Amino acid sequence: MNKMNQAILEQVKGGLIVSCQALKTEPLHSSYIMSRMAYAAMLGGAVGIRANTVEDITEIKKTVDLPIIGIIKQDYEGYDVYITPTMKEIDALAECGVSVIALDATDSSKRSRPDGRSLDDSFGDIRKKYPDQLFMADCSNYEEAMHAAEIGFDLIGTTMHGYTEYTKGVTLPDMDLIKSLVRDSKKPVVAEGGIWTPEQLKGVLDTGVWTVVIGGAITRPLEITKRFVAAIQ
Repeated sequence: MNKMNQAILEQVKGGLIVSCQALKTEPLHSSYIMSRMAYAAMLGGAVGIRANTVEDITEIKKTVDLPIIGIIKQDYEGYDVYITPTMKEIDALAECGVSVIALDATDSSKRSRPDGRSLDDSFGDIRKKYPDQLFMADCSNYEEAMHAAEIGFDLIGTTMHGYTEYTKGVTLPDMDLIKSLVRDSKKPVVAEGGIWTPEQLKGVLDTGVWTVVIGGAITRPLEITKRFVAAIQ
């Protein structure tokens, strides 16, 4: 690994990465609003940002000088995988200069990919085209994460845990899964999903994960409000 990539990993180690995303159907959908969210996160002490779309990332980079995990959520009709699903999205993220590109690394035999290929074949071509780019695997279970580590992803994330048909209903954050990946994967583990409180964040970091991504608990006021309202109903 080159010195620049190692420096990026060291910069985010042990810290909080804030996910600043809003889909077209959500009230805060706006590249400008996401840039202000990211700026606020930086001022609050975040060590990195996770963001969706070239437009949002470009706007965020105008005011935020932190490592960015970039994704492009793109639905292709008839296919399951939607997080940076094809080389087209990889190319766009590489061109806009994100520190890390994250993509769906779930089981190709269970979740179809728009390019019609296996994860192994797709990522083999991606790595060949971008040998010096950091890549994060968005996984949903232990087997997928271990496989992603084996085929050369730089960071292993629990992003999809609870969001695939075969992991629905799990309790998040899944401390057993996180601990197993820290112990076995030999790659930096990124815990993401279901972390709602500072106490949970501290507990997750204590497992030895490299870094943690939090989105909904910080940057989705609609969902935050719903949780509070549900508590009083």
